Amino acid sequence: MNLHGKDIKIFAGNSNRGLVNEIADKIGIPVGIASVGGFSDGETAVNIGEVVRGSDVFIIQSTCQPVNDNLMELLVMIDAVKRASAGRITAVIPYFGYARQDRKARARDPISAKLVANLITTAGADRILTMDLHAPQIQGFFDIPVDHLLGLPIIAEYLKEKFIDHDDLVIVSPDVGSVTRSRKVAERLECPLAIIDKRRPKANVSEVMNIIGDIRNKKCVLVDDLIDTAGTIVNGANALIDAGAKEVYACCTHAVLSGPAIERIQASAIKEMVVLNTIPLSEEKKIDKITTLSVASILAEAIERIYGDISISTLFTQV
Repeated sequence: MNLHGKDIKIFAGNSNRGLVNEIADKIGIPVGIASVGGFSDGETAVNIGEVVRGSDVFIIQSTCQPVNDNLMELLVMIDAVKRASAGRITAVIPYFGYARQDRKARARDPISAKLVANLITTAGADRILTMDLHAPQIQGFFDIPVDHLLGLPIIAEYLKEKFIDHDDLVIVSPDVGSVTRSRKVAERLECPLAIIDKRRPKANVSEVMNIIGDIRNKKCVLVDDLIDTAGTIVNGANALIDAGAKEVYACCTHAVLSGPAIERIQASAIKEMVVLNTIPLSEEKKIDKITTLSVASILAEAIERIYGDISISTLFTQV
């Protein structure tokens, strides 16, 4: 593909090869030739196997587990194509790791999200394309343009088809921090919103306190941007059932699913969990309760629009 004298090239780190292949197929170009591995001592080793001089280069890499390895791959790949005289470099980060460390919650805490933003910019990225940042203000941590796509419209369309008759459907925010995104899903489905008020005594441990809203004899859908150890979402689901909910479903953009997450989900009251493929699921995480939807179409369209210098603002709200 060649537009106004510049060609487009897509390269991939090792974090999410399946998604990259889907995106490349939809755009209609091959994935660029690159060797991305490591030296025997664990250092990241990258070699770009084709000419990128003057090209519009897109490097697709989720900074998911192993987070630090994937982040270093992204940084070194950006540096490699910059030194090879790429025309413009866009870092496509379907899942942006370190996003939960976006402020000083306590004295002497780091703001790691800002540090990572600085590293990506310093490495040589000209712009960022990402999806569902844990905190939207992270866009402001970058001194380069950030296109922030939303994954929840994809999930909302799936829910709309699944619950065609959704008179008894309620969207539930698992905590106060997720109210805004849960409200957007509720508005799309034209159904009521409920909120779980909880207290978190320490990291990755949540305690359900109160349910605000009518969920008795309702089908409830918990909405979050990411699910890590699944403590919050599972406790919320069990609390909804205890409070009289008929069925409980859950959905999120980023399925981090670390530690005891899969065991907790399997043993929970959650009937189905809908996730997007911004993070690849290993075989042991592909349980019957988890349904995965693809973000390849929306990312492919965003890449094509960035390459063509076309506005992508309509993609922020539409599927």
